[in-house]
Amino acid sequence: MKKIMLIGSIGAGKTTLTQALKNEIIEYKKTQSIEFDDYIIDTPGEYIDNKVYYNALVVTSADADVIGLVQDSTDETSSFPPSFGNMFNKEVIGICTKIDLCESEENLKRSEEFLSSAGAQYVFGVSAINNEKIEELKKYLDFD
Repeated sequence: MKKIMLIGSIGAGKTTLTQALKNEIIEYKKTQSIEFDDYIIDTPGEYIDNKVYYNALVVTSADADVIGLVQDSTDETSSFPPSFGNMFNKEVIGICTKIDLCESEENLKRSEEFLSSAGAQYVFGVSAINNEKIEELKKYLDFD
C-alpha cells in the first residue's frame, strides 16, 4: 500500500475523500490539524491557503509515498501555484473531487489543468459521496 498525503483548500473534500477511501460513513468534519492514519495523511486546508505552512507540508511529506493534490471540480479557482508539487521529493497525483456536482466537462477539464500545472503526474476524478471512481484511486494506491 502507498501512503498518501492529501493537500487542498478548505472545503476541497480531503476529509470526505479520506472517509471514502477508508470505507467509513461520510459525515462532515473540519480537519483542525494534520491527521495521520495508517495509509492516509489528511492536512487542513489552511496549509495550502497560507504559504507559512508550506514547510510543515514538506516535513510531513517525509511520511508519505504519494502526494495527492485535491481540487474541488466545482471551484473556478485553484490554491496551487504552478509547479507546487516540485517541492516534494515524491510522486504527485491530482484528485478532482465532487465530480457528481460538476456542471460541465469544461469545468472538470479546468480542474485537471489546475492540477497538471501544479505538478500532478496523473489526475483522478472522484465523487466520495457517490463512491464514483473511488475504486480506481484505491487500486492505484494498492488499497485493499
